[in-house]
Amino acid sequence: MKTSPWLVATYVVIIALGILTALPNIVPKTTLDALPSWFPRTQVSLGLDLRGGSHLVLEVDGADLVKERLQTLTQDSRRALRDAGVNDATIRRSDAQLTIRLAEAGQRQAALAALAPLATPVGLSGGSDLAFGGSGETITVALNEAGLADRASAAVEQSLEIIRQRIDQVGVAEPTIQRVGADRILVQLPGVQDPARIRDLLGSTAKMTFHLLADTPADEGAVPPGVTLLKDAAGRAYPVDDRVELTGDRLTDARAGFDPSTREPLVTFRFDTAGSARFAEITRTHVGKPFAIVLDQTVLSAPVIREPITGGSGQISGSFTVEEATDLAALLRAGALPAKLTVIEERTVGADLGADAIEMGIVTGLVGFGLVVGFMVVLYGAWGLLANLALGLNVVLTFAGLSLLGATLTLPGIAGIVLGIGLAVDANVLINERIREETAKGRSAIAALDAGFKRAYATIVDSNVTALIATVLLFWFGSGPVRGFAVTMGLGIAISMFTAVSIVRVIMMAIVRRRKLKRLEIKPLFPVRLIPDGTRIRFMRARFFGIGFSAVLSLASLVLFVTPGLNYGVDFRGGIQMEVVTERPADLAAFRSSLGELGLGEVALQAFGDDRHVLVRVERQPGGEEAQTAAVERLKAEVRAIDATAAVERTEVVGPKVSGELATAGILSVVLASLAMLVYIWARFEWPFAVGAIATLVLDVTKTIGFFALTGLDFNLTAIAALLTLVGYSVNDKVVVYDRMRENMRLYKAMPLREIIDLSINETLARSLYTSVTAFLSLLPMAIWGGSAVESFAVPMIFGIVIAASSSVFIAAPILLFLGDWRKKRASATATAVETPAERLPA
Repeated sequence: MKTSPWLVATYVVIIALGILTALPNIVPKTTLDALPSWFPRTQVSLGLDLRGGSHLVLEVDGADLVKERLQTLTQDSRRALRDAGVNDATIRRSDAQLTIRLAEAGQRQAALAALAPLATPVGLSGGSDLAFGGSGETITVALNEAGLADRASAAVEQSLEIIRQRIDQVGVAEPTIQRVGADRILVQLPGVQDPARIRDLLGSTAKMTFHLLADTPADEGAVPPGVTLLKDAAGRAYPVDDRVELTGDRLTDARAGFDPSTREPLVTFRFDTAGSARFAEITRTHVGKPFAIVLDQTVLSAPVIREPITGGSGQISGSFTVEEATDLAALLRAGALPAKLTVIEERTVGADLGADAIEMGIVTGLVGFGLVVGFMVVLYGAWGLLANLALGLNVVLTFAGLSLLGATLTLPGIAGIVLGIGLAVDANVLINERIREETAKGRSAIAALDAGFKRAYATIVDSNVTALIATVLLFWFGSGPVRGFAVTMGLGIAISMFTAVSIVRVIMMAIVRRRKLKRLEIKPLFPVRLIPDGTRIRFMRARFFGIGFSAVLSLASLVLFVTPGLNYGVDFRGGIQMEVVTERPADLAAFRSSLGELGLGEVALQAFGDDRHVLVRVERQPGGEEAQTAAVERLKAEVRAIDATAAVERTEVVGPKVSGELATAGILSVVLASLAMLVYIWARFEWPFAVGAIATLVLDVTKTIGFFALTGLDFNLTAIAALLTLVGYSVNDKVVVYDRMRENMRLYKAMPLREIIDLSINETLARSLYTSVTAFLSLLPMAIWGGSAVESFAVPMIFGIVIAASSSVFIAAPILLFLGDWRKKRASATATAVETPAERLPA
């Protein structure tokens, strides 16, 4: 138990650096600016759910990429075949491929040789992006999977910079723009409360082209080949020649301005040298003819060329507002996106709601911390204060870790810190209870301290590893705020190994030596203990009742899962969800009637919190992701029309593709977490222990799902976080009991298994109860006052903690007893068969 001075110095340096790193999060900015330059200034950034803003996920449109590639390939193929002497070939383009029909089959090899150079190399191997097929005089050309993936990746990389320029030019401060996966871009915009303008700005491809108008009536039935009927914003149709005379790539600048005569907003633009020469040539050749300026298949204007324009500049006029002119200029300056981007997920939080969330998180966190601190003092008196010191250091170092990682703190992240407070105490409880046991055996203070830490260490590691497995999977499969929960939870668990074990050990040793204690008494604040010493409850007598009762509850949960079923949130079923707050009690009947008349399908309304808050849910709209976002504006306008005082505090729009992915990831994460627990326990213990833990885990999870169905709580990503945390917590509790059983099996080899199990449960009963109470107390304030954003986590976790604690005793232990008896009978039968007396064998 000797502690090296260098080790103590290292601990002091780590704690000091941690406090310095965490301080900027609580020091006012004015004070921070006045401190020396060497003082850390990095603060934990707040998520959008805490400071308000918009969260958008954009996906590259694969069909648009294919269309663009095939359009280019059509022109290139005609030229290549013509240059190779392959004449009279016809080329037809569909959505997925080109079909080339040759005049005769004998031209096939020459045609393939001419087309082969049109392929673009992809990947490190330099393979082709095109797949050639067909037979005889027919050749098909399509973009293969490798080619599509390569173009999507290149489009995302190019789009990142263009989006960044567009956002910067409209003045959004501190945006987050980053790549997510192979073909998606995440955009987070703090302070943006109405993302409609930004959504249009980002979703617009901004491909600007200049065309001549055909000499034909603007009639659907009279459009000749090579001409496309395009419309302007007012719905007027124009017969636009398909040939592109000039593209927007030649633009060097675009500015919003006003027409000197009419004072109407317009956009002026300027070409580069080559563009200016081409523009001058076009306007010189086609004086008196209309010239269409087209942006993303929409005609912006179609003025008549009255005279040659040789200065390389022009203007776009129309029925623009100042904002529309500004956005169009920003689009043209930033350049065109390589492919269309579709908004597949959108979440918006109002600034007021974010401020309320911060206040609620701080209040519930402090109340939960206070309850845990008070409980530890009641349990262990003055030694409980030492555990609370470690707990405070854990919180400080967690914030220091978040600052160093550049992590974002979200509302579920606050929930992770709060739950981590409850779980971090687990190590201190294990250590203190072990020291009590060693002291009761008559050991001296030093010996009890040494044995207590040594015996508790392996159990602490096992229990924390199981919780970390669930946390890692939660980070892997989760997204957004749920990942924030995983980060804070994981940091808290890892840091607790340092604060609760290393720091507490050094301080306790110093106290024992300085006071020259002969006997280490860890006494409660009051003379009565919750679990008296020498408790000998025969739990295995109730094994059949425990398993039977649990089975009935799990079967009932399965029935509830089928009917009435889970109340799936927008994360899993897609669609639109809004939180609306009014200044006076909301008229639900008026909201239901008016919103139901919009023709958006099923509209569900639910009051929550008080009679001024209404949750509006609209089913997933047909027509893909774009249809979801189009319905949002209609809903917002109708809400304001119903009640002028109504404000939309939170909006979530999840498209069908994202909702399906989130549902799959959620199920997969829970299954993989359970399998990972099975493997770990199997490796650390024996297979009967693993089977008992997983069987109990399945029963715990099914009962929690039944709880969701019974209460009607939202089953969303936060609910998956609750299930995964419960998986880790449940196995954590089982591991502590199993570890004591394994230890007692080595100590009492002649004792029947049933008595060993009862003895082990009684010896760990105090730890199981105390840990459950601390986790319960830490989450209780958040479950009561946390609000809709975290109720799908905090409330089920309260239920799950009770279930997990009871299942360790009444389910996991009886299963282990049954398997142990079965193994014993089987081993006995095998031994009997092997030891058959020789005289019974025939001579």
